[in-house]
Amino acid sequence: MARLLAVQYGMTVYHYDYHDARGHNDRRIARRVSLGEPAIDPDPDQVCVHSTPEEMAIETLAGFPIRFEWALDDLRALVSGPPIIAEGWGLRPELVAPILDSPRRMVVMVPTPEFRLRQLHDLPRASSVTHRVSDPARAQANRVARDGLVAEDAVRTAHQLGIRVIEVDGSRNAAAIAEIVADHFSPYLPEQDRRA
Repeated sequence: MARLLAVQYGMTVYHYDYHDARGHNDRRIARRVSLGEPAIDPDPDQVCVHSTPEEMAIETLAGFPIRFEWALDDLRALVSGPPIIAEGWGLRPELVAPILDSPRRMVVMVPTPEFRLRQLHDLPRASSVTHRVSDPARAQANRVARDGLVAEDAVRTAHQLGIRVIEVDGSRNAAAIAEIVADHFSPYLPEQDRRA
């Protein structure tokens, strides 16, 4: 959706997931070292196989505020005449809302559980386990359950903060969802590029 809107309205896109997975790794390592922790990533088996989805969700949610500050650094460094659209699961309602002048500047999009299962079935990248673990099936099941808990937390928090939630169930294609998002953001989209 962000890519479609950027092309249509001439905006700059910031993809949180891309930067978090690649550009922030040095910061992640430096933070671990400063805390006296090992520089390497935690053992994938411990994280994905031997932890419960609830423990994984707690750990994930606890890391978002730190990672959000890194995303803000990235965004401050961008120079763009038109607005910037930032997307990604780490842009949490409780973190973004305090820096907005209106809750209308944000939308939370979540897949329905049924659509998430369809993604896992249809998209190889969604169904793959990226780390070598002793029990891939359990690791995948734990990850899916964790993602559901993290999504539920985002929805709950968005409702508390008056931020719109759009559920994606697969009944509308990406272009149709992008139209809904564009309508939501219409007061902030570049006037000269807006399509009828």
